[in-house]
Amino acid sequence: MRIAMVSEHASPLAVLGGVDAGGQNVHVAALATALARRGDSVVVHTRRDDPTSSRRVALAPGVTVDHVAAGPPEPLPKDELLPHMDAFAQELRTQWAAHRPDVVHAHFWMSALAALSAVRDLDIPVVHTFHALGAVKRRQQGAKDTSPPERLEIERRIAAAVDRIIATCTDEVFELLRMGADRRRISVIPCGVDVERFTPAGPAEPRPSGLDRLVAACRLVERKGIGNAISALAEVPEAELHLAGGPDASGLARDPEARRLLALADRLGVGDRVVLRGRVDREGMPALMRSADLVVCAPWYEPFGIVPLEAMACGVPVVATAVGGQIDSVVHGVTGVHVPPRDPAALAGALRELLADGSRRAQLGREGRRRAVRLYDYARVAAATRDVYDEVVLATRRAGRPAVSRRGAGV
Repeated sequence: MRIAMVSEHASPLAVLGGVDAGGQNVHVAALATALARRGDSVVVHTRRDDPTSSRRVALAPGVTVDHVAAGPPEPLPKDELLPHMDAFAQELRTQWAAHRPDVVHAHFWMSALAALSAVRDLDIPVVHTFHALGAVKRRQQGAKDTSPPERLEIERRIAAAVDRIIATCTDEVFELLRMGADRRRISVIPCGVDVERFTPAGPAEPRPSGLDRLVAACRLVERKGIGNAISALAEVPEAELHLAGGPDASGLARDPEARRLLALADRLGVGDRVVLRGRVDREGMPALMRSADLVVCAPWYEPFGIVPLEAMACGVPVVATAVGGQIDSVVHGVTGVHVPPRDPAALAGALRELLADGSRRAQLGREGRRRAVRLYDYARVAAATRDVYDEVVLATRRAGRPAVSRRGAGV
């Protein structure tokens, strides 16, 4: 199958840890690679944000990244990309009219906006993964939400226009139904984890301090809840918190969120037990995970969350807020523990309880590894996704037109 993926701001080649580089980048890269291993040909279309980038770059055998010219060839915050989606769509349409893919899989709402415009009258089915919903972001961030004001209405139109929505967790299904999506056209397929890279076996980082080690890995944005984790640390006196994420270590002093977190740690008297690591590359992350007694995932909301899967695959128990995809991936009392979001006291209590019980942590870690391998291996995720592609392609061919009419969708 010839598969076109669209990931307008999240390149699979991006260095992780920046404000707009995280789980979507990992998922797109891993899914494309896993599909190619099955024999498919995948092109990932992403916006060119570097004037030195080659137009096409090989990511893996069978996977090519296409850098599409749309707007200035420089990094831009994703919330400023909407005005450039017409140019993005025009370039996609030119390519797809000349070399027609069998299916398009759009990732994130602006990718779907461009993809639906590009396939108009080309009879190419569009599958879409939102990765995050504007309604949830608006609810959680309020006035701090920097999304374009028209995002919510565009997402409603997208939900009505695409041939299939792939939701990454059950919580997302409820949100999609609230915005009017058709349940019959929603499939639930989670993000996955590389269970061969993230394993219990292998080197772990040395731990010279003698303290219990908590590890968190995320972008440095407030909603990831690291401030809550630092507040909880004040009530967990024999532990230190290592945070991987953000710019390189040399750039942390210039990062506003890093400065805020360090100032908070100093005010709470835990500055000597908070270690901001900066960006940790994919090769170094398993060793950091294995060095942890617990991995902390404390976001206020989380569309899916890949870090809990990486910890579970490494056999490390997770303390996670009960939000979004973490409700599905982390089984309370089996592979980790759920706590309420924005509740440092509850987080501290869970951390103290687990740090005091090594045998329970070991059991949680073993069950986490089993669950990661059984349900979240990317080979399984790719197979389920490929089944969706087959269904929408077959429906389109039978109808001789898109499986869902886009006439009047306004997308």
